[in-house]
Amino acid sequence: MPALTNKTLFISGASRGIGRAIALRAARDGANIVIAAKSAEPHPKLPGTIHEVAREVEALGGRALALQVDIRSEDQVQAAVEKAVATFGGIDILVNNASAINLTSVLDTQMKRYDLMMDINVRGTFVCSQCCIPWLKRAANPHILTLSPPLNIQAKWFAQHAAYTTSKFSMSLLTLGLSEELKSAGVAANSLWPRTFIATAALTVVGGGLEQRARVPEIVADAAYEILSTDSRKLTGQFLLDEDVLRAAGRTDFSAYAAVPGVTPHIDLFVEP
Repeated sequence: MPALTNKTLFISGASRGIGRAIALRAARDGANIVIAAKSAEPHPKLPGTIHEVAREVEALGGRALALQVDIRSEDQVQAAVEKAVATFGGIDILVNNASAINLTSVLDTQMKRYDLMMDINVRGTFVCSQCCIPWLKRAANPHILTLSPPLNIQAKWFAQHAAYTTSKFSMSLLTLGLSEELKSAGVAANSLWPRTFIATAALTVVGGGLEQRARVPEIVADAAYEILSTDSRKLTGQFLLDEDVLRAAGRTDFSAYAAVPGVTPHIDLFVEP
């Protein structure tokens, strides 16, 4: 039986990008996917809605629950978790994927942008984890997977975008705390980050044509699948890169993941060449 068959995944920000790719990869196993995101209606500039992803999940053999959720709201997250449990009977996996990005210097960062990144990236990760933990503790092989970088704390990562870096490293610090707090309960907590840029709507917003020198989100989804298929008591508290995870699983050729065939992908933020 495939590793994620009948498992229930609660994925924040699953209406597009990496969250959607992880949802579709798990759906191929026949998993239950809770698509928790804000995009219930089509956006003029950003593709994807929770309902569109739900249809894609079901077409691949999974079961879907599309929930419009602002993860900054404790009440909304708690209600979504309760709905997920009522629908599927529990929660086996939490994927903290939702994130806001604004690559600006301290002087150029508007406080509303600062608050947005801290509220979604840090508070949202904390709230989703807190609400899911009671159910994860009851699961057979429970995982929390957070899309955040290795704690490579060097001044160069703060020099150009201190607010964003602080928010993403704070997500990684939560991974450390969760892994130690939940170790005795057998709940794994790990972080996953792409080695290269990933062609998502967020990268398009950043601009500069970077999406042409990127890989598709499926490489992160395939790495997430490997992590979530692992015994939760044997892999926790780790900061993992997608390419390293896939190499450990026997993959050596990553050319199929190139957003533009033949173009060498650019190394992502927080990753050493």
